[in-house]
Amino acid sequence: MNRYFYDLHVHSCLSPCGDDDMTPANIAGMATLNGLNVVALTDHNTSKNCPAFFHHAKRYGIVPVAGMELTTAEEIHVVCLFPTLETAMEFDSFVDSRRVKIANKKAIFGNQFVMDEEDEVASEEPHLLINATTIDLEEAYREVTRRGGACYPAHVDRESGGMIAVLGDLPDSPEYSAFELNDKSSRDEYLERYPKLRGKRCIVSSDAHYLQNLSQAENALELDDEPYSSEKVRDSLIKYLRGE
Repeated sequence: MNRYFYDLHVHSCLSPCGDDDMTPANIAGMATLNGLNVVALTDHNTSKNCPAFFHHAKRYGIVPVAGMELTTAEEIHVVCLFPTLETAMEFDSFVDSRRVKIANKKAIFGNQFVMDEEDEVASEEPHLLINATTIDLEEAYREVTRRGGACYPAHVDRESGGMIAVLGDLPDSPEYSAFELNDKSSRDEYLERYPKLRGKRCIVSSDAHYLQNLSQAENALELDDEPYSSEKVRDSLIKYLRGE
């Protein structure tokens, strides 16, 4: 077991609300400067910048996690993380088939850049990524977990897209094993007000859209990493988030 500083909710320049400087290479570099060990790339409704992020994370010695911030049919944001890049990209294809595709208005929402391993723009996603999909909470949880991934509510302490803000509380089903806070200082208040959060793993992540907002080395998990490999660390992380 070793201690790993993490940020499990980071957006790249593929998210329309993400700054254009949030390229995979820049994210990996800033994470290194901040002392992070494990970083998940979680763009809105897509994982298409995860391959480039894996490439650059390897160069910097960071353990990358492929993921997505999915907007469900209920307009709730859930974090979806996967043990392998391959399963994340399989889920990406599934989500792509369930997106409501309307043209992205770049002047309003921003660019949506897919980057290559040279950290150059390879293509642009033409359809807006931040709108709700047709995947509801139950189906999202089922499709992520059957691929070996972890699915849990994003930033429950925020109004926009927060599960508690939308539903008033956590639902009885799916029975999540973890939840995310954006502000660590809200933990005690939320555990007091919402008993369904108690006993679940609490993750504090940045939801960074700008390089300066990536987490510092403050939040850490003890993960089994022996014999060491990035695959082992990711597997241990996913098992922890699934409550295993």
